[in-house]
Amino acid sequence: MLTYHSILTHPGGAHKDEFLACCVLLAERPAPIVRREPTEAELADPKVCVVDVGHRHEPELHNFDHHQLPSDHTPTCSLSLILQHLGIYQDARQFCDWLEPVEWFDCRGPQATARWLGIPRESMSKLNSTVDLSLLRRFAFQSRITPGEPLWEIMRMIGQDITGYIRSLRARLDFLEQHVVFWDFDLGAEPGKFLFLPRTEPIPEEPSMALDRFVELRGLSREVVGLVYPDRRGGGYGLSRFRDNPRLDFARIAGESDVHFAHARGFVAKTSAADAGRLRELLMLAGASASR
Repeated sequence: MLTYHSILTHPGGAHKDEFLACCVLLAERPAPIVRREPTEAELADPKVCVVDVGHRHEPELHNFDHHQLPSDHTPTCSLSLILQHLGIYQDARQFCDWLEPVEWFDCRGPQATARWLGIPRESMSKLNSTVDLSLLRRFAFQSRITPGEPLWEIMRMIGQDITGYIRSLRARLDFLEQHVVFWDFDLGAEPGKFLFLPRTEPIPEEPSMALDRFVELRGLSREVVGLVYPDRRGGGYGLSRFRDNPRLDFARIAGESDVHFAHARGFVAKTSAADAGRLRELLMLAGASASR
């Protein structure tokens, strides 16, 4: 993998797109960040990564600017270009709900972004985070940010969290695609589905992680009412509502001998049962009133 001499971005006011683009780059290929206009020699040097400045998008030379794109181009910012270069952009668009608003805000401004989001213009400022403002302000003040400096280290951690989340979620979804089973149930007025994740060895860390997103991506959000997944603390399973679906109340199974926990509000339960038949029976009991 090519090591950068530096990551170069524009001076002056800082924006979230180049800040986050630099964060992601630091996670992949850590290097000092320089904030000034690039020279022609730097634009021609693939060991200098030029971000959000230079009016060139040349991935082979590691130049990633979007300002030369036509005004009617799909909102694309420097972060978009970096994620595309790393091959994780499509997953990022699916998994990171904040990414598209960043693209819109940078390319279209607050007024158009507010209209696109369907919110009043004044609501945009209410969504500002003081964490964002402070980091961008400190970033804008410096012309060079080097390893070991607090801001550089924080930026690298942000980038590691972004790329780590995208890649780990992709791996998790691929795992679920191979193992998940959907059970059909008659819960009264309309049928429902339960997502069942069988126990595998080793049990994945946080077995219930990404189940909601998996259901969404499969287009089953209106059909799935509950989730069943391995309990890492024992040999049984966790049972939970999907999006707090009111058709299930796990408090109804609190008295069952193999249920060792059922929340009083009915949204989650834990059982030592491992047999699929018994798990299905518990689910039917939890939805008993809906089937009457």
